[in-house]
Amino acid sequence: MLDLAGIIQDVTLSNDISGELVDEWRGRAWCDTIADMGGAKVSRMVEDARDSGVSAFRQVNQRFPSGLELPMEYTIVRLGGKEGLIAVGRNLRAVAELQSRLVAAQQAMEQDYWKLREVETRYRTLFDASHEAVLLLAADTLRIVEANPAAIRVLGLARGRDLLPEIVPDEREPFQSMLQRVRQNGRAPGALIHLGPDQEAWTARASMMNGEPGPVFMVQLAPAAGNQQPMYHPEQAPLDEFVDRLPDAFVVIDRDGIVRRANRAFLDLVQIGAEGAVLGERISRWLSRPGADLPVLLSNLNRHGSVRLFATAIAGEFGGSTEVEISAVGTPSGGRPYIALLMRDVGRRLVPNEGTASVQAALAAVIEQTGKTSLRVLVRDAIGLVERHYIDAALQLSEGNRTAAAELLGLSRQGFYKKLAQYEMEGYARTMIDADR
Repeated sequence: MLDLAGIIQDVTLSNDISGELVDEWRGRAWCDTIADMGGAKVSRMVEDARDSGVSAFRQVNQRFPSGLELPMEYTIVRLGGKEGLIAVGRNLRAVAELQSRLVAAQQAMEQDYWKLREVETRYRTLFDASHEAVLLLAADTLRIVEANPAAIRVLGLARGRDLLPEIVPDEREPFQSMLQRVRQNGRAPGALIHLGPDQEAWTARASMMNGEPGPVFMVQLAPAAGNQQPMYHPEQAPLDEFVDRLPDAFVVIDRDGIVRRANRAFLDLVQIGAEGAVLGERISRWLSRPGADLPVLLSNLNRHGSVRLFATAIAGEFGGSTEVEISAVGTPSGGRPYIALLMRDVGRRLVPNEGTASVQAALAAVIEQTGKTSLRVLVRDAIGLVERHYIDAALQLSEGNRTAAAELLGLSRQGFYKKLAQYEMEGYARTMIDADR
């Protein structure tokens, strides 16, 4: 109980703190019993209650004569007439304890989350690094939830496909029976199945795993005895190494556009760090320029048997876009339906530089000769100006290296030397090389 000036008239305590002696508070200003800087809050509450009849709730630290400090939340109500004010507060110690428990629970959840992420990282590393084909199947539909790189490369089994249609019809029921026994008993003998593009023999072993949104089967596929295509060819290692070191992007897809193989340069184009993250994905995810997308590429490939200099763009995962030219070829009819794509970054091709202005000025001089000179001579002079300009630009970019300049212009070395002699630029090229030395 307070008077209109905020002086304590009477105090009533709850049972939890009934042992505190607060008789000495009577006649003192309430703000003097508040710890820290809470006195200003109390003064504002008293003014608000005196002016409007009630104050907002505010939190302060109440200091008792014994030295105990409790976090309290108060509101003040004005009584009728000149009866003064009444301040009602509740102890927030329980709330503070709940808040500390909440913080501790959040920290424990974060620790559990990072442990889970660590387990998932280890699982993904083992899953992707295994030379044995491994599939995760939804238990209710037998649809492929995940497929590791070995399964994608050798069997062409990607996420989202149904596994049963890939198996020889006579072996589907025994395979389903094996999975049913695994579901009931936790384990079952392996089953021999034929699947893949060439219907090769594989030994399938399965185990049950809990997952979201439902349980899944983990199916391991190992080449059966007599299977002439092992999962890994040691003699292919040098070729794989060469492909991975290519400066141009190289990717192998099937007829559905599913990525089966990708080198490091392709991963850089799509801004992804590991090959396992692109295997099983559709290449249309990154190749989606209208009028120059995957359906157009496949249409040209089916019509001509191969594609050269197909201009399009590759969109990266982080918003980057790279102009590329694609050369593509598919496997002969009757073989596995694979398509090899070679992508060359053309963003660094020759572009007009500061010399463009001089070329335009020279062309303007040629145009002024219209009517005074024959068309053949005008065209010849214009072509000469443009060719000389780009030869000069190529030599600048290659720092005087004639072989590199010829490659930039798409010319043979002999053709490039002829152009140098034609435009009397041989001495200019030697001067650039001597200056660099």
